[in-house]
Amino acid sequence: MKPKKIPMRMCLGCGENKPKRELVRVVKSPEGEISLDLTGKKSGRGAYICRSAECLLKARKSRRFEKSFSCRIDDSVYEVMENELRSEND
Repeated sequence: MKPKKIPMRMCLGCGENKPKRELVRVVKSPEGEISLDLTGKKSGRGAYICRSAECLLKARKSRRFEKSFSCRIDDSVYEVMENELRSEND
């Protein structure tokens, strides 16, 4: 039996390839709403970051989410995502 393939994704903050289960999905829904997808099952365009607020800040500073989703993201959306990540890690 050959070993099961582990899906890998790249973190938009640090740029490292990691197993998909170690990362958090950020999703842009068909309605245009951007949010954290902790389950990984929401419909829409997805991008991945590590479970640390530092990677979120790096991705925000370099505007990687805006490039990935092809839209402008409001600062309040970033603040909500950062609060969710911090509460998840506590």
